Amino acid sequence: MSQPLKPARSGPPHNPGIRELVAGKRRASPADLAEQARAGFRGWHERGYLPHRDEPGLIQFVTFRLVDSFPESLRSEWEHFATLENDRRRLIQLEAYLDKGRGACYLRHKAVAELVETNLRKFAGDPYELRSWVIMPNHVHVLFKVGSLSMSDMVGECKKHTGRQANKILDRVGPFWAEGYFDVFMRDAEHERRTIRYIENNPAKARLVGDPKDWPWGSARLRDQYGRLLL
Repeated sequence: MSQPLKPARSGPPHNPGIRELVAGKRRASPADLAEQARAGFRGWHERGYLPHRDEPGLIQFVTFRLVDSFPESLRSEWEHFATLENDRRRLIQLEAYLDKGRGACYLRHKAVAELVETNLRKFAGDPYELRSWVIMPNHVHVLFKVGSLSMSDMVGECKKHTGRQANKILDRVGPFWAEGYFDVFMRDAEHERRTIRYIENNPAKARLVGDPKDWPWGSARLRDQYGRLLL
């Protein structure tokens, strides 16, 4: 008797070239990463469609999204992303798609957005240095310097806690966050400055507010006249 087919997973499709790309990155990495691995850092790795690098001391730009932000019913809108060979171009288009606000957009609920922001800020300084963030209707951008906790553990713990609590607030069951996340490490100070501008300007770019400082769930509103983040 044949088994029923599993439902297709909602989200960006598999990128068939990613495994070979990551293998090359690993070969070019420092020789001995065993100690970092024992601490939970995964180094270069992949989860199907984008490369990831998880090492201590990196400044990471991470995006995680709600489970229905890439609806299977709208697959025709996003399935072509897998055909893009340039990783940066693919990520830009994935990010732009999120700004369309597909799905239930549970992060529009004040209590849910407040929950997520409070969780991000609660542990700032230890075990990570929080540098910028914004909570959009169906996704979250956060920039932080990795400390004693690996990027994957930090994001995983945040999603686990906030997903469980958000479901209680919304009186719902089932997955809240989509599996995985998008991440880009900062190459230099200028890359970080551009990324902060992108994160904090996201609500204005998506036409949710005119001035990024008016968005209630982002770091733009907490910067002083010199651009310093006042946590």
